[in-house]
Amino acid sequence: MTDASPAPKSQRKIRWLAEIRDWIGLALIVLALHSLVAKPFYIPSESMMPTLQVGDRLVVSKYPYGWSYISPSFHILPFIHGRLFGRLPERGDIVIVAPPGPDRGGEDLIKRVIGLPGDTVQMIGGRLWLNGKPVPAHDMGYRLIPIDGNFHCDAADPDPERAFPGFVGARVTGKDGKSYCRVHVIRETLPGGKSYDTLDFGLTSQDDTPPYTVPAGHLFLMGDNRDNSADSRIPAEQKGLDGAVPIEAIGGRAEFITFSMNGNAGWNPLSWFSAFRSNRAGTSLRPASR
Repeated sequence: MTDASPAPKSQRKIRWLAEIRDWIGLALIVLALHSLVAKPFYIPSESMMPTLQVGDRLVVSKYPYGWSYISPSFHILPFIHGRLFGRLPERGDIVIVAPPGPDRGGEDLIKRVIGLPGDTVQMIGGRLWLNGKPVPAHDMGYRLIPIDGNFHCDAADPDPERAFPGFVGARVTGKDGKSYCRVHVIRETLPGGKSYDTLDFGLTSQDDTPPYTVPAGHLFLMGDNRDNSADSRIPAEQKGLDGAVPIEAIGGRAEFITFSMNGNAGWNPLSWFSAFRSNRAGTSLRPASR
């Protein structure tokens, strides 16, 4: 006969402790992967358009440049000089950065590496100059980007962080009857042959800057949306990076887009499928090489 009597309390307690131990072990593995190998990242603003759009989800690898105080998932460590197995990013890489400073709240930003230690970076008439020479720029003409729940193309955006005067007059109706944002695209090619697209909305205060020499152990970062990016050109009081950032503040390299949502999904699960931007999934974020 089978003994159907309940297990002693001591045995049940051991099983619960084993369950708790297994869940803690799993959480530690996930935390280690998130801190040391890769992490997801969500794009909340238009500062990296046209390469990245609001609603894109990315994979950011944590190991290409080694690890620093900013690598753990939770930014709770004080600034510590140096990187473990540190390697210098390449010009053109898209990286996440946690700007140092107590007022930044441990936020992660995403920008492109433009200047390496010792480089002199300058903007003249809206064009990038590097080490006293203009970076080759090819006018790609105008591109239509669909307007949706995540991209309004509106200078009167209700979110003041996303309102941008450069979008004035950019709304157009396509041949398909849908609404688009008409943007001017300039393709830059950095020394070494890495190329990528940027947006140009005409002359702004960010388009003419004095020469800036990148200090040792630092990187000069810029957004691809050149007229609407709080990057190394912008002072800290305007929520910019206030010059080059220490290499230790780099949290990883953006690799590819996993999926993208247009912001039109509602409570109905059926709307979730139509909200996917299917043409963006799997897009590599490594700059093209000449």
